[in-house]
Amino acid sequence: MALSEKEAAAYSPNVLAFYGDGVYEVMVRRRVVLRGNTCAGRLHDMAVEQVRACYQSEAVSVIEPLLTEREADILRRGRNAGGISVPKSAKPSEYRRATALEALFGYLSLSGQDERAEELFEIICEALPTKEEAVNRV
Repeated sequence: MALSEKEAAAYSPNVLAFYGDGVYEVMVRRRVVLRGNTCAGRLHDMAVEQVRACYQSEAVSVIEPLLTEREADILRRGRNAGGISVPKSAKPSEYRRATALEALFGYLSLSGQDERAEELFEIICEALPTKEEAVNRV
């Protein structure tokens, strides 16, 4: 059951990011698994690159110009959310932008906009190939 866009937008940015973290990770894991049947450890290593704050922060730069007004608002709210504990492995600015991306994916999923989430995800993946994809493109 999907929420209306208005209902989904009413959720706190931290809740949207909490949910969106899982949504985005499942998308990444599906993409990694579809690249080839290999051991779980290798799949994990391949997925980690795309779920790190630095990668997600760059992803925001890629999609930001393509967002609707409401999507941009969700992104902004996610970036400015309070109560975020930044891990030592990330810069605060990167982590905030990563949280914003997760909030956006949470909002899109909760409001039943899965096609839009897939569209943005594909744009991100095309613009920001992983190290392994970059090597294979050469």
